[in-house]
Amino acid sequence: MRLYNMKNSGNCYKPRLLAAHLNLDLELVAVDVVNGETRRADFIAKNKNGRVPLLELEGGQFLPESNAQLWYLAEGTSFIPTDAYERAQVLQWMFFEQYSHEPFIAVARFWWTIKPGGRTEKADEFAAWHQKGYEALNVMEEHLSTRSFFVGERYTIADIALFAYTHTVPEAGMSLDAYPHIQNWLTRISRQTNFIPM
Repeated sequence: MRLYNMKNSGNCYKPRLLAAHLNLDLELVAVDVVNGETRRADFIAKNKNGRVPLLELEGGQFLPESNAQLWYLAEGTSFIPTDAYERAQVLQWMFFEQYSHEPFIAVARFWWTIKPGGRTEKADEFAAWHQKGYEALNVMEEHLSTRSFFVGERYTIADIALFAYTHTVPEAGMSLDAYPHIQNWLTRISRQTNFIPM
């Protein structure tokens, strides 16, 4: 399989991390998002949405969207529970990540750390992004105050989805100092077998 990705993107890190846990070989193809490579005709032909990560399967099909890729790669493994309610909870947290977490923490990180001149260009946006990001972290902190992982007391793709950008919170101009349960959870994930850093 081939993964079109940006090295410092949390969304691109998700399938790389899961593939490492599962000992899957992924051919990595670097795509320069900042300089517009996802908007070129050859890339748009593969993904009409013009975004990475994009997973090219062994049969030649293309699968966009990081959390869809996690589900595809994890199917039939311990990273997706067999219990119907726990499977739904995994999806719940993956939807939360994409709707309530990533749009604020990841976007703030992009403009704070990755995009040259971004801090000045988006100076008026950070307060709102940070507020919404902290709201998401508050939900996570409360949930993790009584458990080790997000679903079923074991490491699943829900954790991978949320880990990707949570561990980069300082790069968004934010702090995890008020979130000890999240910090402990991040440490637990970093100690998982075959863990790789972003």
